[in-house]
Amino acid sequence: MVNLTINGVAVSVPENTTIMDAAASVGITIPSLCYLKEINEIAACRVCVVEVEGKNRLVTSCNNTVEEGMVIHTNSLKARRARKHNVELILSQHDCMCVTCHRNDFCKLQLLASDLKILEMPYPIQVVHQNWNHDYPLIRQSSKCIKCMRCVQICDKVQSLHIWNVEGTGSRTNVNVSGNRTIEEVDCALCGQCITHCPVGALRERNDSEELWQAIEDPDKIVVAQVAPAVRASWGETLGLSPEEATVGKIFDALKKMGVDYVFDTTFSADLTIMEEGTEFIKRFTSGELKEKPMFTSCCPGWVRFVKSQYPHYVRQLSTAKSPQQMFGAVMKTYFAEKLGVSPDKIHTVSVMPCVAKKSEREMDLFYGEYAGKEIDTVITTRELVRMIRSLHTDPKLLKDIEPDLPMREGTGAGVIFGATGGVMEAALRSAYYLIKGENPPADAFKAVRAQGFNENDGLQEADFMIDDIKVRTAVVSGLGNARKLLDRIDRGEVHYDFVEVMACPGGCVGGGGQMIHDGEEWAFERGKTLYYLDENADIRYSHDNPDIQKLYEEYMEEPNSHKAHQLLHTDHFKNTWTSL
Repeated sequence: MVNLTINGVAVSVPENTTIMDAAASVGITIPSLCYLKEINEIAACRVCVVEVEGKNRLVTSCNNTVEEGMVIHTNSLKARRARKHNVELILSQHDCMCVTCHRNDFCKLQLLASDLKILEMPYPIQVVHQNWNHDYPLIRQSSKCIKCMRCVQICDKVQSLHIWNVEGTGSRTNVNVSGNRTIEEVDCALCGQCITHCPVGALRERNDSEELWQAIEDPDKIVVAQVAPAVRASWGETLGLSPEEATVGKIFDALKKMGVDYVFDTTFSADLTIMEEGTEFIKRFTSGELKEKPMFTSCCPGWVRFVKSQYPHYVRQLSTAKSPQQMFGAVMKTYFAEKLGVSPDKIHTVSVMPCVAKKSEREMDLFYGEYAGKEIDTVITTRELVRMIRSLHTDPKLLKDIEPDLPMREGTGAGVIFGATGGVMEAALRSAYYLIKGENPPADAFKAVRAQGFNENDGLQEADFMIDDIKVRTAVVSGLGNARKLLDRIDRGEVHYDFVEVMACPGGCVGGGGQMIHDGEEWAFERGKTLYYLDENADIRYSHDNPDIQKLYEEYMEEPNSHKAHQLLHTDHFKNTWTSL
């Protein structure tokens, strides 16, 4: 242990502890801007400087470790002046039009400037403006960039895609797409992790909320919305709602108040995905098709984009089942349109998703009968939903907990846990067990695939299950860097699985690039606990027991993996080119 003094407080911490962590251990917060623990510890912003007695120069606290007998002052006059000076220099290269920034009110730079009482700019403003395609789902505004390198590091170290890099030197240093390419030319998975880890408003999702408002105002459109499972675990975080208060029913009420005609829960189509994907897995497994390579889940568009660009030889191993978002869109434009007695063209389908890649996935075409169009017309993220709710100027606590509409009202606990890493695998195994044995397993029989913490075991959970004399070898992985490690191990023949679930974002959809932002904090696994709680307390916990799913097959889809189901609920990964968007 190392003994030192910080702001007059005696501190004892293990050796190699950083000054910042040592201070945090006794409740002293040292402000920072570029710092991300174990990811970005480069002290680029120099906001975290502190004064150490006996040293002439200030010391950055994020990447300097404690020494025996140190006496540290985190808020001395010298440290405060330097901190203010450094923030002023950053602001001199930053577009300070805060009121038109999507991060207004929860921007770390804005908060620092306020805390330091920066009311005037002593330096000339020199802002960089770079061209960007604003039709792309991921938007970068160079004039907001503070060169903190977070986006570079999260993409390199966590997601392993190397989309961003620095160019230029000194004061002319800028962050841009790597290799002098455009964003369309690189293999971006649209996971959105660069957005959620940016401390300012330099990165954001394309704003599609205005498109939704226009559809609501169009008298010739019937607006039908679906809400993904992970959204309910995040949307209330900045609205002052506890997890118990932030129910999905209140999201339905908010959407109805906006003018949406019909609201549904995507847990319904998550159950539908399990029926299709589980049946497909059993067929491919029992036919011997998976003896060499496993079947991979296909419900995460970020993962699908990744595998198509990085490991194209595994594309044939993807499940052909569409994602729950796509399946719901297909059902809306066919089954539901017939229920309403209207043309599919009159229906405007809206998805509320925790994901940026879903904005790209919506570009997939649907051809069925005389209809040629899109399954999904508009995708908004959790953050866009919250901004729309705020625009209603209604107290969120006054929203009512209402039911989704008929005839696709029911969702199961299995569908809810789709939003957490391991949830798809667990839900699929529950139904696969039933399809093989004709009886339900204990609901928690497959909980071994659940992750235990952030980036636990390189984001990988492995488990073998016996169903009678059948052994099913499974793996669950989240985060694309972790997925790359796993695929490389499979390629080298070091491991073999029958069924693998991959989620692009660490922790799964609950940690998606469209979720609410808490700077420097990882909330994915806490949100996942909310979904597992909902599963444990659900009336129905097996996708195949969903009565509305059973009715859909009886009235329309015939049976899982039928010809009609393949037409509407499955895709050819070799023909679809939406990943280039």
